[in-house]
Amino acid sequence: MFDFIIIGGGIIGLNLARVLKERYPGAGILLIEKEEDVARHGSGRNSGVLHAGFYYTANSLKARFTRDGNARLQAFCREQGLRINPCGKVVVAQNDKEVQGLEELKRRGDINGVELQWLDAEELARRFPEARTCCKALFSPTTATVDPMEVTQAFRGVVEKMGVEVRTGTAYEGRRGKNEIITNRGTIPFKKLINAAGLYADKVARDFGFAQNYVIIPFKGIYLKDKDNSAGLTANVYPVPNLANPFLGIHYTLTVAGEAKIGPTAIPAFWRENYQGLDNFRIAEMLQIFNYETRLFLNNAFGFRTLAWSEIRKYNRAHFLDLAGKLTDNINHEGFKEWSRPGIRAQLLDTRTLELVQDFVVEGDETSLHILNAVSPAFTSSMPFAEWVVDNFGAMTSHSS
Repeated sequence: MFDFIIIGGGIIGLNLARVLKERYPGAGILLIEKEEDVARHGSGRNSGVLHAGFYYTANSLKARFTRDGNARLQAFCREQGLRINPCGKVVVAQNDKEVQGLEELKRRGDINGVELQWLDAEELARRFPEARTCCKALFSPTTATVDPMEVTQAFRGVVEKMGVEVRTGTAYEGRRGKNEIITNRGTIPFKKLINAAGLYADKVARDFGFAQNYVIIPFKGIYLKDKDNSAGLTANVYPVPNLANPFLGIHYTLTVAGEAKIGPTAIPAFWRENYQGLDNFRIAEMLQIFNYETRLFLNNAFGFRTLAWSEIRKYNRAHFLDLAGKLTDNINHEGFKEWSRPGIRAQLLDTRTLELVQDFVVEGDETSLHILNAVSPAFTSSMPFAEWVVDNFGAMTSHSS
């Protein structure tokens, strides 16, 4: 019997394993992942941006985890010899109203202890000639980019060296009794289970009596790539976000490999792993998700109808580039020719209010713990977030070490 079983080989699951082994060195810990390697879904398919932590409500857990997680992940990358691009980020405004949004971001950043610098239009043009703003812009020097697959696989190496057993190709299929799970490779007994299953976290949680008021709605994100950065991008360029929803809008990203990217989309997907064509098609998932998406569309909850139409239009390359072009000045878009590998955001929906949940959600008891909404900036926040989860919810019930 394992003291802990963790479901999910993403960056959250691996960091939960790391923290548990640090807190309980003598514990037997097993992490299972249904794919043949870690980071095959959200953790390996995200933008790779290490966010600074100034978007989030002042003094919130999200703000603290992002600020601290940024510094810790950058240090981790350097310790492990992983690639990192400390390119920074500029947030630009298109009009006077958006300048007010910049001022709110600066206020949040100041309270959250995140370094931000004001740039007037002249200084922006001198330092980042590819960007355009109205009056002034914000520069975030601590924003960086990494290879998310590389980083997540490095965490696998770390936890395996610590003595955590990682079993890939092992899919959770259900619960048997109080302290046993069924997998495609047999049953496994445990003392405590931690669910970090990403797109399937709500389904696992319901087997244990949790996530009664939540369902995961998938949103597909893709980028348009300029592999050689012929655009001459020197920093990430972002718009002022609509703080009422969890999406940051179309922006430019400079990857750790030197590619320039525009995106992402936030297109409603029809099943949880609806990456391309009929890959991983599941009729039951499609019917459930289509039911909720239809209700969101008819009620226009959180502007879903407008969001859906606007996102579908982004499949048109010319329209996509036109949206991005509002953030830039004299940038060459000819190199943006190739669509990136899609990623899917596991976005939690509150079924009572039909609202997208913007914060982390954790439910559980002495037998099981469920990470239900590990959305952006969960990658950046993964190290301190995992420590917070274990210290507040993950204590062992019958093991001393």
